[in-house]
Amino acid sequence: MKLKIAVLPGDGIGPEIMEQGVAVCSAVADKFGHEVVYETALCGAHAIDETGDPFPEETFNVCRNADAVLFASVGDPKYDNDPTAKVRPEQGLLAMRKKLGLYANIRPVETFDCLIHKSPLKDEIVRGADFVCIRELTGGMYFGKKQEPSINAEGVEEALDTNYYTRPEVERILRVAYQYAMRRRRHLTVVDKANVLASSRLWRKVAKEMAPEYPDVQTDYMYVDNAAMRMIQDPGFFDVMVTENTFGDILTDEGSVITGSMGLLPSASTGSSTPVFEPIHGSWPQGKGLNIANPLAQILSVAMLYEHFGLTEEGALIREAVNASLAANVRTPEIQAEGAHQYGTREVGRWIVDYIAAR
Repeated sequence: MKLKIAVLPGDGIGPEIMEQGVAVCSAVADKFGHEVVYETALCGAHAIDETGDPFPEETFNVCRNADAVLFASVGDPKYDNDPTAKVRPEQGLLAMRKKLGLYANIRPVETFDCLIHKSPLKDEIVRGADFVCIRELTGGMYFGKKQEPSINAEGVEEALDTNYYTRPEVERILRVAYQYAMRRRRHLTVVDKANVLASSRLWRKVAKEMAPEYPDVQTDYMYVDNAAMRMIQDPGFFDVMVTENTFGDILTDEGSVITGSMGLLPSASTGSSTPVFEPIHGSWPQGKGLNIANPLAQILSVAMLYEHFGLTEEGALIREAVNASLAANVRTPEIQAEGAHQYGTREVGRWIVDYIAAR
């Protein structure tokens, strides 16, 4: 297969982990006889510094003309810590999602047996947890009508974000969730706040109407605050979880902590145009250039990329290599066993590339 991949390293640790992700992608392509062509483009703070736009039109064109986007991270303190900044790196991420029509974010939450001790949860609670969060990505408060902080007629400062959804937006993300549930353990949890929010009542209404179309799937409904607690008390309860944009952003980060490190979990964003594959963590500017960032989430994002195109054997080999590196204690500092040698970003990536080449 021939694949054209847009590479967006972004900010902070992004370029370092992306280097390892691309190396693994190329190693798998060589192993299986695929042809992969890469085109690198600007995004985030780097793009603002160069062009004034966190997602320039040139980058959009590169992404639109690719088969897939491999993305790393955006964010920089000089923008993040300035509430008056008119342009921010994260606006580039939102623009990419909107322009590419990426309405479905898929975030698997899976534990690794050899890293259970790194989880903040007890072994008996977290062991075996394996679920997928499906987050609606282009609606809700992130994209609804906004009013920046301003002084109203009464002299009081106010601001506004509108949590806006339409039936078609809700239906299409629910169908994605049901499709995942059908391929897994046939259990879907719809997360909302229907007791308070009108937008959530729309979600629940549509979900209840659609549920009979999937009689083989057990559908249940849970308020977001209850879901947040249940994820900590009993993460094994969940199989597939679907929710709106803001709730999904919060719950998926909570889910990532269950594994013991945000540096372990990949994600995919799909929709009407080029799919994007990325780690769920941020740019971690404090770790930039120190060769300590965990590249595994970026590398596992490459596995999801291959699997998206039906190349399951390729994805499986990447997952095997990652598991082998963990079992061999080839790990970056935040997940390394006490007293064991600490490997850097480059060393972990090189070990995985060598493992793939030797298989």
